[in-house]
Amino acid sequence: MRAELFEKFHTRFGCPPEILSRAPGRIEFIGNHTDYNGGTVLGAAIDRSVWVALARRGDGRRRFASDGRDGDVTVSADRLEKLSGPPSWANYPLGVLAALPEFGLRAPAGFDYLAASDLPVGAGLSSSAAIELASALAFLAVTGQQPPRDTIVQIGRRAENDFVGVPCGILDQGVSGFGRKDHLVFIDCRGPRFKTVPLPPGAHFWIFNTHTRHALVDGLYAARHRECMAAAMAMGVEFLAEASPAALAAAAGRLSRLAGMRARHVIEEIARVGATVGAVRQGDLAAVGRLLTTSHRSSQTLFENSTPELDFLVDALVAAPNVHGARLTGGGFGGAVMALTSEIFGEAQACSVADAYLEKFGARPDRLHVQTGDGAELLRG
Repeated sequence: MRAELFEKFHTRFGCPPEILSRAPGRIEFIGNHTDYNGGTVLGAAIDRSVWVALARRGDGRRRFASDGRDGDVTVSADRLEKLSGPPSWANYPLGVLAALPEFGLRAPAGFDYLAASDLPVGAGLSSSAAIELASALAFLAVTGQQPPRDTIVQIGRRAENDFVGVPCGILDQGVSGFGRKDHLVFIDCRGPRFKTVPLPPGAHFWIFNTHTRHALVDGLYAARHRECMAAAMAMGVEFLAEASPAALAAAAGRLSRLAGMRARHVIEEIARVGATVGAVRQGDLAAVGRLLTTSHRSSQTLFENSTPELDFLVDALVAAPNVHGARLTGGGFGGAVMALTSEIFGEAQACSVADAYLEKFGARPDRLHVQTGDGAELLRG
């Protein structure tokens, strides 16, 4: 991809890029909607990424292009306004530019910018965090700035929260920033604090993308965020991570049925994250798989961010040989399912699951066998 992006940039803009950067997508391994609730989460950076090429220009114009999209998005360096319609993909790098001064960092003035990706969009693999982190690295490199990695991660989150308008936690940007091949990333979101956990040999990941609607900005994600904050307030804590199962039981009379469901999911999911870390360290992939599937059932029945398509895939996968467990990955409301499998699970079995889905829903899900990968990096500059 590096040589290809270099050539495409030169063809599109008539000059070579000064900077190349890359940031991976991520699997939300377990910890669904726990991050903005102050909890813990496990994720894995994958071997699919968003790449950014950048070169300065002297006229104060910022020209954004994306491989595979027609036309450029051109804005003036003295204007930072949220875009709508087809150009709205550029809100992610624009949000990064808007966030940089909030961390005491300079934003570059005029530049040409080209993004390319081998990461499926809308599959719950956080292409948004990948483009934010790759953009941040490029903007910082071209201005000669080197803040700590956790600051870069926070810049990406600020861009998505305040400019794009998705009230996500630190999971997506944290895993993209701190990923390491053959490891999971553990995040204590109250710090936030990041560390890696070695994966046992033989862990394989399959992603099944349903292509059903996965529009977090449309309000479903924001609604769950509001419901969790309301539940925490009713329980007298700042975040649901501060509440125990006993506290939840004691607060039953103060919580609506809906608030109680949301709180129970988050509190129990945080406990599942801790149990998963223990099972991973013991090399017990069967136990890890059971925790993943239990996580999905909680998303399905308590948090209600699953869909019939996702539920069907989980049912089909956990019934298949050589599958340890499966769950939705990402914010939910459509998107993708992740399966943790042994090395024996292969394309033939994946096709069988996809065929069953086709018969049920009239469309075939994409299948993606991914491996873990390293986090965001500057490649040239």
